[in-house]
Amino acid sequence: MKKQIGVIFGSRSCEREVAIISAVQLMRHADSDKYDVIPVYIDENGSWYTGEKLKDINAYRPFRAEQGGITKVFPDLTAGSGALLKVSKGTGLFSREKVEIVARIDAYIIVMHGLNGEDGTLQGLMELAKVPYTSTGVAGSAIGMDKIMMKQFFRGAGLPVLPGLWFSRSAFERDRDAVLKQVEKELGFPVFVKPANLGSSIGVSRADDSASLADSLELAFEYDRRVLVEQGLDKPIELNCSVLGYDDETEASPIEMPLGNGELLDFSDKYLASGGSKGMASLHRVLPAPIEDSLRDEIQKMSCEIFRMLDCKGVVRIDYMFDRKTEKIYITEINTIPGSLAFYLWENAGLSYSRLIDRMVGYAEKAFEDKNSANFAYTSDILKGVSFGTKGTKGAKGSKGAKY
Repeated sequence: MKKQIGVIFGSRSCEREVAIISAVQLMRHADSDKYDVIPVYIDENGSWYTGEKLKDINAYRPFRAEQGGITKVFPDLTAGSGALLKVSKGTGLFSREKVEIVARIDAYIIVMHGLNGEDGTLQGLMELAKVPYTSTGVAGSAIGMDKIMMKQFFRGAGLPVLPGLWFSRSAFERDRDAVLKQVEKELGFPVFVKPANLGSSIGVSRADDSASLADSLELAFEYDRRVLVEQGLDKPIELNCSVLGYDDETEASPIEMPLGNGELLDFSDKYLASGGSKGMASLHRVLPAPIEDSLRDEIQKMSCEIFRMLDCKGVVRIDYMFDRKTEKIYITEINTIPGSLAFYLWENAGLSYSRLIDRMVGYAEKAFEDKNSANFAYTSDILKGVSFGTKGTKGAKGSKGAKY
């Protein structure tokens, strides 16, 4: 019997279009002999839709909910249900609306990039609904999305990161000169300015002096109320490595060296290099990267360590900067749901995209089994001694009748 696999993508994110490309790619490569693939698209307003039409990239040029082959749905959050529901209008004069089941999902492949999907919010929903899902869990996803928290986490773990500062929009608006002076004093120039919770290089820019720093901060604060300012390197080499696995089973991919038009790989470099139809797979790159074996081994080992530290699941991509002058490697960020699911890195290792999907689904199911094997049935006598019968009684902790 085929598994009912929901591919969930889109959402209220600046990276929604990138997620659409990644999801359509994935749906085209999923093994139809093993899975009934059910697309679940969340639009920019947060409405959920399903239907075969959503497997066609043309359905999003632009997206119109009223086009044929698309049904508006909502998830049943009853634990273990996995149902997608729709509301149907009655036909009689006094008939009422009724709720119908459109599909039941056995497991979700999450193909979200950015906020409201990659950041732990959707993962939390999956946990409440008690449905297997492919991505990193709630905590790891949240840390991996927020560049400020991520850098603090890596620094606390003793991992190599570039010096950086972070600022809130309110602090910048209150005293912009103080912010500019602090960056110049503690980091110098050049620096890279990044919105804390965005990917795909949206809102990221380089600043070489105070004037351009002010412009860069204003740009970044348009996208987020918190911004990271990171010390720049002189013509670094960017190196990316994917990790696949769950728990202690981790495997690092070959390492790629992306090639852009300048020092910063912007949105156009990443997604429009070949017309945008292939997402991150369209990026110009050298694969495998022409680096020393010792550096390759160091990056692959560190990538697997990071994967385990954040309790990741499925496939992730970790990005690095290599300083040619000092020959030091620095972690840039982790992408817990990388563009195009990093399938091109695994194809280079001899793992087809369809097989990669199999592995992701398998890890989702294994994590789900592990979660359910935990004991949630602990009970105590705490409620027996609690009484709220008298006005003015203290809460449970202060109740004289409660014994612990």
